[in-house]
Amino acid sequence: MSLDVAYAQELAAHDTEIEDINAEAFGPGRFARAAYKIREGGPHRRDLSFVALVEGQVVASVRMTPIAAGKGRALLLGPLAVRPAYKNLGIGKKLVAIALEAARKDGWTLVILVGDAPYYAPLGFSKVVPAGQLTMPRPVDPRRLLAAELEAGALDGFAGAVEHAGLAAGAAEDLRAAAE
Repeated sequence: MSLDVAYAQELAAHDTEIEDINAEAFGPGRFARAAYKIREGGPHRRDLSFVALVEGQVVASVRMTPIAAGKGRALLLGPLAVRPAYKNLGIGKKLVAIALEAARKDGWTLVILVGDAPYYAPLGFSKVVPAGQLTMPRPVDPRRLLAAELEAGALDGFAGAVEHAGLAAGAAEDLRAAAE
């Protein structure tokens, strides 16, 4: 099947379609997950989040949310969701590659996610976070807590309780410094 897929930065106009895709992919159980709890803490980075479009309709999306653990900062990738009719066409993998490249260009050194290693390891999430290094706000299978180091050794400095970066101690100072 030859498919014309366009990839674009996420816009507010995509929100309803993205919510529909996430509901379809993850169901109501998504609200109980650790990553969702973190994302409830504040906004994702729309400039680092992307959609796949077919004939102007969103068929897949990936989001990036700034997170903190202790003094460390990283991005949380997810949710990554693809409409069933468009699965197994490489669209999700392409979205992850685009998001990681955007994060790298924006100066981020680490991206974390909760997912399946067989899918994500070839996409750069080759490190399983060592047991006990991070504490998630809800239970997570430690084998599914994966990291993509955009800079060698970035995972070493990321330890502690994971929360949205906007909730982290010192976040106001970090935001002020970034604005200057």
